[in-house]
Amino acid sequence: MITRRRSALFALPLLAAALLTAGCTAQPASPSPTSTASTSPDEPDTPDAQDVEAAWIDGGRGFAVVTWGSSTCLPLVENISAEGQTVSVILADPDTATACAKDLVPRAASVGLPSGVDPAKDVELKVTYGDLVADTDLDGLSDPADPESETDYAPSAGWFDDQGIVLLTWGSSGCPPQLEKIDQTATTATATFFTTDQVCTMDMAPRLTILGMPSEHEGDTPLELVLTGGGLDATLSVLG
Repeated sequence: MITRRRSALFALPLLAAALLTAGCTAQPASPSPTSTASTSPDEPDTPDAQDVEAAWIDGGRGFAVVTWGSSTCLPLVENISAEGQTVSVILADPDTATACAKDLVPRAASVGLPSGVDPAKDVELKVTYGDLVADTDLDGLSDPADPESETDYAPSAGWFDDQGIVLLTWGSSGCPPQLEKIDQTATTATATFFTTDQVCTMDMAPRLTILGMPSEHEGDTPLELVLTGGGLDATLSVLG
């Protein structure tokens, strides 16, 4: 299981804000994935902007790097390299003249697993983001997809902390998923998304949504995540 250290970051999910982030797991020509951050109305412990976490997505074909910072100025994946089971990722701020929001939220950037890295084995990540240099890791998956195979465009999700999940879905880049609520039991979490009537771009893009769970998942059995609403009806097991 992924090393998870942030037990108090997400107490209750709130309505999400749509953000744009960088990188594409399996389609280099696709638009950048959309990242949605959730926050808590109960003012949980303030996250450390120096922290970096990671989560498996797409069956192990890729992973998401989670950083904390402005909701409107999101890091882009500038470079990826690997040596053995150690993957180095360089993130950079977008080149924009727009002022950044002075908030602190989790943002997810999608990274394709470099060739030669085995998702069935532990992976060490070294992330450089400006002056920030941080290490994190991903535990090997018990039954990963072939990392050299193309995505099946199915929803997938992975833990990045005790109550934080990165959800990958595929669809219109202009209409990213908008979280309404999360209901959780001991074995299952149901994420309900708003269904809206709007004009959407006709593309097939990866979208990343950060889900703040109401409570920690106990036990060794993977949490079953049920998606409903917003055209996202699916059931999947959360990786990690």
